[in-house]
Amino acid sequence: MTRQARYGKFIAQDGRGQELADLLLAAAARLEGAAGCELYLVNRQADAPDTVWVTELWRSQADLDAALAQVRGSSEAAEAFRLVKSAETIELDLLGGAGLAPAGA
Repeated sequence: MTRQARYGKFIAQDGRGQELADLLLAAAARLEGAAGCELYLVNRQADAPDTVWVTELWRSQADLDAALAQVRGSSEAAEAFRLVKSAETIELDLLGGAGLAPAGA
């Protein structure tokens, strides 16, 4: 299995960054203990409060796809995307790093 890492960058409608961050933090809470979710961090850009970043690490593409299928079309996702002015996903090649548990651990 190949781990899947990615960043999501969301720019909220003007003045709605905290609302968007709150919704993404709620999504993170729902992912606690979800199959294959190794990391889901929500960050707000320090110099741009309407810009929210999500850092994700998944055990496999299949686990990521399953999680996306569960939220696709949900009222929670629709509520969050109503607040989004623009969004971008950056797919990453995970190379390693400090604090990273070995795959399958």
